[in-house]
Amino acid sequence: MSVLKVTICGVNTGTLPLLNEKEKEELLDKMEQGDKLARETFIKGNLRLVLSITKRFAGNNENADDLFQIGCIGLMKAIDNFDRSVGVKFSTYAVPMIMGEIRRYLRDNNTIRVSRSLRDIAYKAIYTKEAMAKRDEKEPTIEELAKEIGVSKEEIAYALDAIMSPVSLFEPVYQEGTDTLYVMDQIKDKSNSEEHWVENLALKDAINRLGQREKEIIELRFFKGSTQNEVAKEVGISQAQVSRLEKNALKSMKHYLAE
Repeated sequence: MSVLKVTICGVNTGTLPLLNEKEKEELLDKMEQGDKLARETFIKGNLRLVLSITKRFAGNNENADDLFQIGCIGLMKAIDNFDRSVGVKFSTYAVPMIMGEIRRYLRDNNTIRVSRSLRDIAYKAIYTKEAMAKRDEKEPTIEELAKEIGVSKEEIAYALDAIMSPVSLFEPVYQEGTDTLYVMDQIKDKSNSEEHWVENLALKDAINRLGQREKEIIELRFFKGSTQNEVAKEVGISQAQVSRLEKNALKSMKHYLAE
């Protein structure tokens, strides 16, 4: 993977800038004021960090450019969510974010390999099931299928499960006019069971006791999944102010719920 030392994603790694701590702090100040050029400079100044982390995954036989681009996504997420008031260096915060993004990519991009013997059992079970259904004019049970093939019912169940493709929760299973029933509609939501409804009411009451701005920040951050940077733009204040208001709001809610 010597490509990492010369060119990656069309960038000559030898020309990547390196920011000192003072420059980083100055750029962070400007970024909090919404300076887009400062953000660009900050991203470029941390690409060496992404590069060094990417090198750790060199043994995965993945394309270097792909890993670097995924690492850059992790870098930008780290920038959007970095809270200076915590008192840690940006690099300390960013490294696990970048590594986590790359690991997720490697995990999700890793095709599950099913052994030949399992595939053979699964396909034989499918063909035999169809043949038995035609012959006996009824669907065979898994016990009958296992006896016909000469393997255990556990082996058949495992083999069929292994070749099954994942189904999206948003896969439509029934439609009538404009009404569509999705897979997720048929899944029980245990979080909304009776044992949780009192907690949900208490949480809602705690949020309603907050000031209007704090309530808006909590809803954007924890119910809509917005980053502090996105919230800052939405409500028209700095990211640092969002961070302070968010902490105060959470502290007030915790105090109320503990009473």
